Amino acid sequence: MLPRLMAVLLLSGSLLAGLGDATAAKAAAQTGACVPPGGWSDAAARPLNAAGLLRRAAASPAVLLGERHDNADHHRWQLHSLAALHALNPDLAVGMEMFPRSVQPVLDRWSTGQLTEAELLRETNWPKVWGYDARFYLPILHFARMNRLPVVALNVDRGLVSRTARDGWAAVPANEREGVGDPAPPPASYTERLRQVMAAHGPGERRSGSFERFVEAQSVWDRAMAERIAETHRQTNRTVVAILGQGHIEGRDGVPHQLADLGVRNSVVLLPWDEDRPCAELDGRIADAVYGLGESEAPAETPRPRLGVMLEPGPDGVRVRSVTEGSVAAAAGLTAGDLVVAAAGAPVREASDLTTVVQRQAPGTWLPLTVKREQGTAELVAKFPVSPTVE
Repeated sequence: MLPRLMAVLLLSGSLLAGLGDATAAKAAAQTGACVPPGGWSDAAARPLNAAGLLRRAAASPAVLLGERHDNADHHRWQLHSLAALHALNPDLAVGMEMFPRSVQPVLDRWSTGQLTEAELLRETNWPKVWGYDARFYLPILHFARMNRLPVVALNVDRGLVSRTARDGWAAVPANEREGVGDPAPPPASYTERLRQVMAAHGPGERRSGSFERFVEAQSVWDRAMAERIAETHRQTNRTVVAILGQGHIEGRDGVPHQLADLGVRNSVVLLPWDEDRPCAELDGRIADAVYGLGESEAPAETPRPRLGVMLEPGPDGVRVRSVTEGSVAAAAGLTAGDLVVAAAGAPVREASDLTTVVQRQAPGTWLPLTVKREQGTAELVAKFPVSPTVE
């Protein structure tokens, strides 16, 4: 009863009513934001009527809610959106990128109230498999359990993605593909976006075919999640609300593209829109709708240590996609294209290996890193400040 009441309140409040077209436009003019906080806009920054948007989304086979994994406001927005959709359509399933298919039995027991939080995190091996702060996701998981909504593991073992990036999909035997089918060829827009990510990796990398394998690995990853979404919808007739990284859904590339190939062509892509995100990125196709977020509140407690990097699968390690300016990683000399192969002497084979080591670092400690570059192997030291920062 309480979750339904909360959802009704959300519907009657800011999330469903939004700001109204005129009010939203006025707020945008006052704040200078292309998407005013507290309002929905389309992909060209035109204000939307929230009631109509959410009704359409709740009636669709799949709603894809993007996120930046380390942004608390994104996860709050996901929870509020999930509650609003549930008030309109109680027959939902919650799909989560954070879990591989192998832990589905654990999620089934969670959804039916058979596990505690600690048991869920332990039995899904959360620190290694995902690694981001579980407190970001537990409210969503509790909402699903309180309403007895199925929680669906969308992901595969990260090793499968890394192996594809290293050797190519054709080199993975059929019986080792975790049931994932061949992905649809990615659209040109997706390939170009991934090419920009790899632009800093050097011409030698591209000649070796690593870019093609990187695109293939991303497509396999997208395909795996799309298959679970499509399968869940067809077997249960529920609308699947998927919680996943925004890079998998922006521009209707990635997962939406693979869903369309699987016959699910009317999924709805929704994104949170940070106040400082460039308006030029609202290109008319990035999503079905975006929700404006205001300035983030400073964390109330000491944040966990962060390197300040975006990572992607690489051959025999994890590759640095980008480095945040002013971060611990930048000060250590990490650059885009570096392949991290060891941290504190322990091998790094996937992103969770590095994340786990970093999050164990106490303030003021130094973390040795081994990276491979075109020029050879380099030994770097990441020096964590006495008072951790959040970059």
